[in-house]
Amino acid sequence: MKEVPISQKALLTVEEAAAYFGIGRNKLRDLTDNEQCPFVLWVGTKRLIKRRILDEYLDKAYSI
Repeated sequence: MKEVPISQKALLTVEEAAAYFGIGRNKLRDLTDNEQCPFVLWVGTKRLIKRRILDEYLDKAYSI
C-alpha cells in the first residue's frame, strides 16, 4: 500500500496536523475540544483535523 503525503490528505491526525502546521499537539487538542470547532471531525473517540479548513482558519487568525 502506498502512503499518501500529508499535504494531499483531507483528514489529519492530531500528530500529523501538529507536524504539518507547526502547532503543538496540546494546542490543537484545546482548539478542537470546542463543540463548535469547524475543523474537527470525530470518528468515535478519534479526533481528525480537516486540513483545508484548518488552513483557512489559520490564514484568517491573528493568534491562537
